[in-house]
Amino acid sequence: VSTQSTGVSLAVIIVSEIGDKTFFIAAIMAMKNPRMLIFSAAISALGIMHVLSVVLGLATTIIPQVYTFYAATFLFILFGVRMLYEGYHMDADEGQEELEQVQMELKKKEEEIDNQKSVSDLESGGETSADPTSSVIQSLLKAVFSPIFLTAFTMTFLAEWGDRSQITTIILSSREDPWGVCFGGILGHSLCTAMAVIGGRMIAQKISVRTVTLIGGCVFLLFAVSSLYSGPGGDE
Repeated sequence: VSTQSTGVSLAVIIVSEIGDKTFFIAAIMAMKNPRMLIFSAAISALGIMHVLSVVLGLATTIIPQVYTFYAATFLFILFGVRMLYEGYHMDADEGQEELEQVQMELKKKEEEIDNQKSVSDLESGGETSADPTSSVIQSLLKAVFSPIFLTAFTMTFLAEWGDRSQITTIILSSREDPWGVCFGGILGHSLCTAMAVIGGRMIAQKISVRTVTLIGGCVFLLFAVSSLYSGPGGDE
């Protein structure tokens, strides 16, 4: 596993995910539900998405390296300039607005879950299994595939699809060591998700999303400069 690839992937994920929609989904849901359950659901979705992105990046290796090199460098510059632009024009309370938007979406989901639960209770008529082993298995399955787990998993997966971090992962895995990109990205997602479920609201209030966005823009531009300096064959 390449240390450089791991470090680059870790840095990209951290600057992309802190204050992102997936961050707030985990943070808000962990306030009302078991933290470990929310962490498991969120990291499962992010891990699957990250591995898929690495595989997609590997698929692009059939394209001549010189083309993927300049395409990757262009996207690094594009993301960097865009993040700097967004950060410069961003309001100081931008993170709070994102937090409120996610809260509204989750409130709608909770109402749907409550309605489904009421219908399920009426249909089952309150019946319980007499077999202890069966009860344990049912409890385990309910915990893993509960509406809460599925909601956290689904919302996180959909929020991550087409996100900047996903596109960047595809780019990195086409140029860097895929194992390093995979390990660094999952580590980055794990750290961000852990921060979200432990103290997401406090972190959102203490850390300026605007500052993180500006730093992220600088990081992407730094990667672009480094890439241009090393050249198409610099990673070999």
